[in-house]
Amino acid sequence: MSIETSIGLETGQPYPYQRTELVEPDWTRFPGWKDVTTAEWESVQWQRAHCVKNVKQLRELMGDLLDERFYADLERDQAERATMSMLVPPQMMNTMVPQFVPGGPGSMTEQFYADPIRHYMIPVLSDRRTDWSSHPHATRDSLHEHDMWVAEGLTHRYPTKVLAELLPTCPQYCGHCTRMDLVGNSTPTIDKLKFVGKPNDRLGNMLDYLRRTPSVRDVVVSGGDVANMPWPRLEAFLTDLLEIENIRDIRLATKALIGLPQHWLQDDVVRGMERVASVARARGVSVAIHTHTNHANSVTPLVARATRAMLDTGIRDVRNQGVLLNGVNADPHALLDLCFRLLDGAQIMPYYFYMCDMIPFSEHWRVSVADAQRLQHHIMGYLPGFATPRIVCDVPFVGKRWVHQLADYDTERGISYWTKNYRTSIEATDPEALTRTFEYYDPIHTLPEAGQQWWATHADLPTSDLRAAEVAEASRRTAALQAW
Repeated sequence: MSIETSIGLETGQPYPYQRTELVEPDWTRFPGWKDVTTAEWESVQWQRAHCVKNVKQLRELMGDLLDERFYADLERDQAERATMSMLVPPQMMNTMVPQFVPGGPGSMTEQFYADPIRHYMIPVLSDRRTDWSSHPHATRDSLHEHDMWVAEGLTHRYPTKVLAELLPTCPQYCGHCTRMDLVGNSTPTIDKLKFVGKPNDRLGNMLDYLRRTPSVRDVVVSGGDVANMPWPRLEAFLTDLLEIENIRDIRLATKALIGLPQHWLQDDVVRGMERVASVARARGVSVAIHTHTNHANSVTPLVARATRAMLDTGIRDVRNQGVLLNGVNADPHALLDLCFRLLDGAQIMPYYFYMCDMIPFSEHWRVSVADAQRLQHHIMGYLPGFATPRIVCDVPFVGKRWVHQLADYDTERGISYWTKNYRTSIEATDPEALTRTFEYYDPIHTLPEAGQQWWATHADLPTSDLRAAEVAEASRRTAALQAW
């Protein structure tokens, strides 16, 4: 053990900091990749061509490493619960059970079941809860982004910021995707929505809106994932965006920096980013990349190389927006391990951890607001202040709020109440938008017995009656507090 890695082991701190060297796991441990060369592995074309898209391809990759019960478990989930179809690039697949040695101690099946990256990239039916697989308030578009479209794919929720969904596909599909109603292929459970307009028309309409809306200064360019857009088309959109005088910040959203770093190492992409960054600097515009990784094992030397290549183009920063997921990273040590691996190993800034949104069949991933608050407490003081991520709750009709910003919290029923200080694009004439409270709901299985009983009694009510019951209870609590 080096001096660097031993620092903190004998300090008696709750979290012993350890600097860990990044390692690319040996992909030849998988039978289906035993002959794959380094040149093939580092080829984006090879990576895209060998994604795992179904159970048959997973069998071909794993050989006899997994028991039949895992495949049966996966097939049932794909048929009965999955909101996203399977799509796992080799790069991301290779970070699952990275230390497994064929023929060594321990069953690959058990290790694969327990693996944190597998847990959200290849969910199986036995992962899901059987008591409350979905919250009664779960919805396909839980953040109501489509309600706030000002042009197809352009969400204007915050006063000075917009989200531009350029395309509905990604190089990889995460089981917990908040845009599961639009992104990716339809599943037996979810018939996905489709963009109606032609791509050029949609992008043109977005740009037109931004030109005539000078209050918008910040554009998140997303999808889907911008890595799936042909580079010339993406560069053309970014160039047009840079010509709009009011735009001061552009953020490119791509999980592919983690799941398919080979894309961002391509010569044409690097040269293109250099051109974009040069124009941005000349015009005083900040360009950053926002990626999405949820576990330290995802951060490998190839990820660090791709990040370095992007930073060397002259963009301002590369930041991580992870999602807080039970069974993956909802633990202070796991969060801090990830943050230090990002910061020390790859020069990626830990930025946000979002609470998992209230989409269908996500309850096994979600944690309560109280647990999120505790996690925020436990990670404070270890990282530099500028690199200490905020844990945020994306409250429907509100937006992201630091988990300690709630206005009130019924911990028995798991209902947190939030206020906001701005109007979304659908509230321009709503006089109560800035005075009412908005609700977010904890997973029911995390509640005390009385709270679980309340939901068991009320969950089958029509939405309007359920809402009325919640409002009545909130009024009762408010009156009791005032009387006290």
